Amino acid sequence: GTQFDPGFVKIMIHMIDLDIEYRMKEAAAGQSDSSVTGIRCDSLYHECTPGYTLTENVTRIRLCSQPDEGAPAGDSLPVLVLFDSLDGSVHPGEEENRNILYYEYAQIRFDGQVVEKNVRKSEVSVSEEDILTDRLRPGETEPGQRYAVEAFRKGDHVLVRIGDEKQTFRIILALPDSSRFVYAALGGNCCFIHNISSEKMEDSDVAEDIPRIAEEVSYISGCPEGDVPNVQIDSWCAASTDGFRIQEDMTLAFHSMSLPSARLVWHCAYISIFSSENGRRDGEGFREYLLLRLNGEDWTSDEHAKNSVEVVQKEDFAGWNIWKDRNREGIDCAVRIRKQKNRITIDTENLGIAIKSETTILDDVKDIYVAVTGDQCAVTNVRVAAND
Repeated sequence: GTQFDPGFVKIMIHMIDLDIEYRMKEAAAGQSDSSVTGIRCDSLYHECTPGYTLTENVTRIRLCSQPDEGAPAGDSLPVLVLFDSLDGSVHPGEEENRNILYYEYAQIRFDGQVVEKNVRKSEVSVSEEDILTDRLRPGETEPGQRYAVEAFRKGDHVLVRIGDEKQTFRIILALPDSSRFVYAALGGNCCFIHNISSEKMEDSDVAEDIPRIAEEVSYISGCPEGDVPNVQIDSWCAASTDGFRIQEDMTLAFHSMSLPSARLVWHCAYISIFSSENGRRDGEGFREYLLLRLNGEDWTSDEHAKNSVEVVQKEDFAGWNIWKDRNREGIDCAVRIRKQKNRITIDTENLGIAIKSETTILDDVKDIYVAVTGDQCAVTNVRVAAND
């Protein structure tokens, strides 16, 4: 409201929420699959390419590597660095920098050796599988050793294949969680890496299932369960509870805990008001009328509903940093929901943030539902009760 128009800011935040593969971020930064074609590496962190975002779609990279003259035998190799950071770049020694939030998972040498940093487990196998030949252009000759890399991520596991003309290393990494992003950057020791090219395979069927080598990270296992199953929401609205049909006067109660990776005020639980054929957010005909975060921000569909949201910071509000800390510890939430014809009113107060919203549904729909979703949080013990 002081520098930026609130309406445009709300739209931009929503676009960022939907941009789960950071496509906007890469475009804004001028990054692309072919942005860097060569790097000279005196040591691992001397020079690295920008990070390639790993998703369920396979990222394919091909490159050539030439060892530096006089370099120790067996040490002049490319290295793949797997990490997360706000700008998608490698930042050695900057793990405590809150402006970068650098978090390194592992380093994978092109001889199959893995240096674990922040993974729960790694597994390496070798085969004579050829992933290189069909990556070459007809009649192509290049100085140095040719390599091909294929990498993708599913949940809390990453699979990387690195191959040359003789063999292929298959590396599986078990990540500490499913919430952070995973980037892969090329670096190396005492070598010149050139003719770098890459592509993202849009067909997700190319990615095989990754064998699980570590238990799934769960923050809902063993927690009390209410009227519907508990849900763990690793990224923006990636999961949600079953929907409850909204009655005239009801209270929705649940326990919410932000995940350890949560760092923003909107990494919390959200209240979703919607309609669909089966009463679920993933059902046919899904239409959302209100998405209300427990911190008071909302995303609304102006075409199908009119919304007004009032947020008040009460005297017991201790500040947003404490608010985030308390959410990571876990809080009990109670949301009163009232329906009068096509108007729905929500009242809730959590950690000194009092929220009241009023939604007028413009569509002619019979049943309206409410569900709990969110971003980087676990929602447990969900219960609904009619108010007298």
